[in-house]
Amino acid sequence: MRTIGLLDLFRKNSATITSYRLISESGNSFFCYNGRLYDSDHVRSCIRPKAQAVGKIVGKHIRKGEGEDFKINPEPYMRILLEEPNPYMTAQMLQEKLTVHLQLNNNAFALIYRDVNGYPIGIYPINATNVDALQKNGELLLRFYFSNGKIFTFKYTDIIHLRKDFNGNEIFGDNPSAALLPLMEVVTTTDQGLVYAIKNSSVIRWLLKFHQILRPEDLKKQTEEFVAQFLKIDGQDGKTTGAAATDAKFDAQQVEPKDYVPNAELSDRTVQRIYSFFNTNEKIVQSKFNEDEWTSYYEAEIEPVVKQLAGEFTRKLFTRKERGFGNKIVFESSNLTFASMSTKLGLVSFVDRGIMSPNEVREIMNLAPREGGDEFVLRLDTKEIGKHEE
Repeated sequence: MRTIGLLDLFRKNSATITSYRLISESGNSFFCYNGRLYDSDHVRSCIRPKAQAVGKIVGKHIRKGEGEDFKINPEPYMRILLEEPNPYMTAQMLQEKLTVHLQLNNNAFALIYRDVNGYPIGIYPINATNVDALQKNGELLLRFYFSNGKIFTFKYTDIIHLRKDFNGNEIFGDNPSAALLPLMEVVTTTDQGLVYAIKNSSVIRWLLKFHQILRPEDLKKQTEEFVAQFLKIDGQDGKTTGAAATDAKFDAQQVEPKDYVPNAELSDRTVQRIYSFFNTNEKIVQSKFNEDEWTSYYEAEIEPVVKQLAGEFTRKLFTRKERGFGNKIVFESSNLTFASMSTKLGLVSFVDRGIMSPNEVREIMNLAPREGGDEFVLRLDTKEIGKHEE
C-alpha cells in the first residue's frame, strides 16, 4: 500500500476545483501576515513554551453510553489517528505546528483526509498564504492559496480550524499584524542601532595630526609605523611599555568612543510589550517559573487551546449521529508535571480515594506505568452514605 502524502491529496482534489468556479464569494478572507515574525528571537521565545506544552497533551477517544457503559479508545482506527495523524509526524508534532500557526496568525488549519466510507484516516496541517471563505448551496468552503501558486478548496467540515482574537470576521480570527507590527519595528530599529554602535565604537581610537603636508603614501606609512610601535599588545622583543612618544612631526590624540547604544530602558519596555501581547513573561520564556506561576500560565494560555482542540476534533471527526451515541475526543493535559515534589506526593490521597489511578500519578512523576496500575482503588474505610454492607 503506497503512502499518501499531502501533495497527493491536493492532486486528487485538483480535479474537482473546476466545480467551484461559479461559487459566490461571501466576502470573508484571511491573509496570513508575511512579515516573517517567526524570524524574531523575541517572538519565537514567546511561542515556544506554549507550543511545547500543547504538544504534550494526549488525545483520547471517549465513548460514554447508557448507565456505566464507558470506554476509552474503543475504535482502533481512531486511536491510531490520534497517535499518528499522518505519515510525516506524530500527534505531538501536529499539535505543536498548529499552535505555532495559531500564535503567528490567530488561525490554524489542518485537513482531515477520509476514506471512501467517510471515516477519517489522516490529518495534515495546512500552511497557506491566505484563505477565502466561500458559500455554495448554503455550505461553507475554504479556498487556500499556497506560496507555490497552487489553489485548493475544501469543505469546512473537513478542516480543523483553531482561532483566537475572534472578533471582526465571521469565520477567521483577527490578523495580529496590525497590533504587533509597530512593536516589531521598534525592536528591529533598536537591534540595528545596537549593532551600528558596537561597530562604530571601535573603528577609530587615535587621530594623528601632522604639522606638514605629506603625500598619501607617506601618511599611510607614518600611520602604520605608529600602529606597529604603540598599538600592538606586545612589542617585537616581547615587552610592553604602556607609553607612547611622538616627535614634532605630528600630534597623537586619542578619540574617546561615544555612547551610541540605544536607550536600554526603552528596549526592555518594548520586549515587555511583546511578552504581554503573547500573554507570557520572562520567567515562562526562560523556564524560571515556580509551581504557581506555571499554573497561572497554564490556565490562561494552554487550557483554552486544549478545550478548542477537543471541540474541533469532536465535531469534525464524528458525525452528529456518532456524537449522539456518546463519542467525543478529549485532550488530557496535566499542569502538575511542573509541580513541586511535595505537591506530587500529596496526590497519594487522590489514589486511595479513586480520583486518580496509580499509573496516572506515576506519569506525573515521570515514572513508567506498571501492570494493573490503570485500575482505580478505594480505601476500605470509605463508602457511600446510607450503605452499610460489609
